Amino acid sequence: MLIQIKGKNFEVTDALKTYVEKKLPKLEKYFQNLKGATVIMSVQRGLHQVEVQLEGDGILLRGEERRGTDMYGSIDQVVEKLENRVRKFKGKLYGKTIAEGPKEKESIREGIRAESLGPEGYEGEIEEAPVVVRTKKFAMKPMTPEEAAQQMELLHHDFFVFRNAQTEDVNVVYKRDDGNYGLIEPL
Repeated sequence: MLIQIKGKNFEVTDALKTYVEKKLPKLEKYFQNLKGATVIMSVQRGLHQVEVQLEGDGILLRGEERRGTDMYGSIDQVVEKLENRVRKFKGKLYGKTIAEGPKEKESIREGIRAESLGPEGYEGEIEEAPVVVRTKKFAMKPMTPEEAAQQMELLHHDFFVFRNAQTEDVNVVYKRDDGNYGLIEPL
């Protein structure tokens, strides 16, 4: 697995690189074809932040952890988060082993037990796949991203879908953890 390690306003030491290169391969057992990982480390306002993005088996997996104590603890936590997330995801898709392939929805709903998931094994019932329970339709008047952010705040939502007045494309504006706004535009 190719691991890219970057520091953002932060000097990544050889010890940290070695630690990441030791911890991330634990996730390889859950993928048949893991292309690579990007790790970005930074220190912001006294918090040690680690962002990891993995790409493999046609999925993109991203995790982030912030801790005030040390970078090593952040690395441990983000790897644990990603491991739990990929176990849950793979458990929903696969029955007994990854090689057997996806099970039918009926089998998942019957609550079949997963005896093993990869070399380490996963015990527990496979959770029911998420189901769309509500559909909303609404008129989208063209507006600027700033107007969309204001509308989102008025509705007390975390995101807002709108038609961009400049590009005529459907965009999404969302509230970021740092209190600022993000804009998602289609290619």
